[in-house]
Amino acid sequence: MDHTVECQKRPEGSKPNALRRSGLVPAVLYGHKGTESVELTLEAKKAETLLKGASVNNTLIQLNIPDISWSGKTLLKEVQTHPWKRTSLYHLSFFAVAAHGDLDVQVPLHYVGEAYGVKQEGGVLDPVLTELQVRCAPESIPESIEIDVSNLHIGDKLHLGELVLPQGVTALGEPDQVTVSVLQPRVEVEAEETEESETESEA
Repeated sequence: MDHTVECQKRPEGSKPNALRRSGLVPAVLYGHKGTESVELTLEAKKAETLLKGASVNNTLIQLNIPDISWSGKTLLKEVQTHPWKRTSLYHLSFFAVAAHGDLDVQVPLHYVGEAYGVKQEGGVLDPVLTELQVRCAPESIPESIEIDVSNLHIGDKLHLGELVLPQGVTALGEPDQVTVSVLQPRVEVEAEETEESETESEA
C-alpha cells in the first residue's frame, strides 16, 4: 500500500507545544542530504491518518516537502506520543531511503493454514516470533511474510533458516532460531505433571 504525506518546513524559533496547540505535529527528516536533517511540521489529522496504515521501521512513505522542493521515499523511524495521553502525537521521525542501499526493517509474520498437529492431533500452535528483522531494498519491503504451518505435527518446529522469503529479502538472525512450533495439548501436559507429582508423593 502506498502512503503519501505532505509536510512543511518548521518555522525558525517555533515552539513544539505551540505547534501542537495549533493542530500541527513536529517532525524531522534525516538522511536526505547525508547527515543533514530538516525540522518539519504536518497536520495532526494527516499524521493520525498516516499512522492508521503505516508502522515504524516497516512502511515506505512518500514524503513531499514543497517548501524545500524535496520529495522522496522515507521510512517512519520513530513515533513519540504524550507520556500519559497515548492518543496524543508528540513527534515523528522520517528517514530518507534513496541512495542508502539495502535497509534492515521489521516485518510482521502471519501464520497461515491450520497445522495438522492442531487439527488432527489436538496440539497447540506456538508462534515464537510474531515479527522478523529482514534486509532488503527499499522497494522490496514486504508488508508481511506469510508462513504456511499446515504440515506441522505435534513436536514439529519451523526454524528461521527454513522460511521461504520473498525474492530479494534476507532474514537476519540465527538460522536455527525457532519461529513456530506445535505443542502437546495443555490438558495432556497437566495430566503428566500430576502423575509425576503423585509418584513423587508415594515415593
